[in-house]
Amino acid sequence: MLDTSMLINNRDVGATGGKTFERLNPISGKAASRAAAATVDDAIAAADAAAAAFPAWSEMGPGERRALLFKAADLMESRAAEFIAAMTAEIGAAAGWAHFNMHLAAGMLREAGAMTTQISGEVIPSDVPGLMAMGYRQPVGVVLGIAPWNAPIILGVRAIAMPLACGNTVILKASEICPVTHRLIGDVLRDAGFPPGVVNVVTNAPQDAAAVVEALIGHAAVRRVNFTGSTRVGRIVAAAGARHLKPVLLELGGKAPCVVLDDADIDAAVQGAAFGAFANQGQICMSTERVVVMDAVADAFAKKIATKAASLPAGDPSKGNVVLGSLVTREAAERIGALVQDAIAKGAVLLAGGDADGTIMKATVLDRVTPAMRIYAEESFGPIVTIVRVSSVDEAVRVANDTEYGLSSAVFGKDIARAMTVAKRIEAGICHINGPTVHDEPQMPFGGVKASGYGRFGGKAAVAEFTELRWITIATTPRHYPF
Repeated sequence: MLDTSMLINNRDVGATGGKTFERLNPISGKAASRAAAATVDDAIAAADAAAAAFPAWSEMGPGERRALLFKAADLMESRAAEFIAAMTAEIGAAAGWAHFNMHLAAGMLREAGAMTTQISGEVIPSDVPGLMAMGYRQPVGVVLGIAPWNAPIILGVRAIAMPLACGNTVILKASEICPVTHRLIGDVLRDAGFPPGVVNVVTNAPQDAAAVVEALIGHAAVRRVNFTGSTRVGRIVAAAGARHLKPVLLELGGKAPCVVLDDADIDAAVQGAAFGAFANQGQICMSTERVVVMDAVADAFAKKIATKAASLPAGDPSKGNVVLGSLVTREAAERIGALVQDAIAKGAVLLAGGDADGTIMKATVLDRVTPAMRIYAEESFGPIVTIVRVSSVDEAVRVANDTEYGLSSAVFGKDIARAMTVAKRIEAGICHINGPTVHDEPQMPFGGVKASGYGRFGGKAAVAEFTELRWITIATTPRHYPF
């Protein structure tokens, strides 16, 4: 079993009273990790440490911050075996998904390092003679990042990398489902040479999450919050931020549509939809949940994606190389299974998969899905892709937008101008033409609309999220006053 403590002020810290909690391996049901179970006092101590470190860190030159972030990226890649072992134990991740997490997270650290010299303002013309006016960006203070379990290295790093690049100090509130994986991020940054208090990691038991998060958001030094996770919890975090007048960046749930037009390259659409639907067992906010296919190509698409799904191996990733590993819990498997059975009972056609062995579920394809079925609207967060058949482009757009969510989307079609017109009509923060819904790059403005949240991670867009834009003026000549 893997053991971990909190990271506060660059020290390994146990919880007040020595409290711990355990995370169970989703496949075996045995204890995978044990972590410190933070109290409210521990959360406050982490925020105090970050506050004390802020003045010096915020004044550090961009070159020095960049060098630390670059070193952290190199260290992270050198410790791939530790991260992968933790991901496999805590969430049952397949090796391919764990390696992808490592690669993208290291890229995020390097991109954040490259952005340290891109935090720029502007000189704004003033109507007052002799007055120089500036829009000046500066660090805000302490940033709280709350990261989920499903892409733990990527999303844990994303929660804190750009805030650090902007000159803020940070607290990473680790997921209760992968505390060791998230704490390893803190180890890497500490070992890279980040000063005490600049990076802090808090772990907590599930039953204490609400109190710990409330204490962290309410702390006077915490000036920004970012949360990635479910829409249900995102609403709670947003409400807490509103009570304390703290800006919150939210990246929440999704029900990503993949629109297949009648002129699409069907083989390319199948490959993109399968990757988008089944990577990490569909446990990605961007996962392709719905393929909206025009009637003219629907039969061909359905046949080919069913064959593709049936070819994907699923199993215990610790016992061999598989494409689909474990779902996060048995409860998740039962919930997803109920969605499948509800759809079949209401007329959906099961083309592949549909069954689960404990937390291992095969790639599943459901055809002829309608709004009467729960899976039409509910986020499955599992290895299921549904096919909704439509007769026109207008109907395809209507169905693609017939959801409360709006994170990622895709359009497949050979006529790029036509596909672009469709993409612009889809209500989502992200749309990929002739590419999968699952796609992330560190420098891109990543985020959603509607119930998928607001704000943007990544590159220059994140600078606006994690800095304060101030108006500063300098009078270079005597001012005239009316009295």
